[in-house]
Amino acid sequence: MAAWAKDQGVDSKGIITFMADTRGELTKALGVEMAHPGPCGVLGGGRCQRFSAYIEEGEIKTFNLAASEDDPAGDDHPEVSCVEKMLEDLKEIL
Repeated sequence: MAAWAKDQGVDSKGIITFMADTRGELTKALGVEMAHPGPCGVLGGGRCQRFSAYIEEGEIKTFNLAASEDDPAGDDHPEVSCVEKMLEDLKEIL
């Protein structure tokens, strides 16, 4: 995660935290575990669908899932989980 944060230019002292979900506990709790045989057949099970979330003090303030029935991973239209959408959401809730 540190290498990904560095590649993206995210300062470890900033407000963005990169976190791994190595056992899939958060993925399962959020209900975003990918079960489609297409991607899972290539990548293996236990994968997470593409999403973004703003969480404050343990409360989910906004949650954006990019996956759909015809795009189980959320890779075809990731914009719903990208920074521009999150900035729009933050303007509404903050």
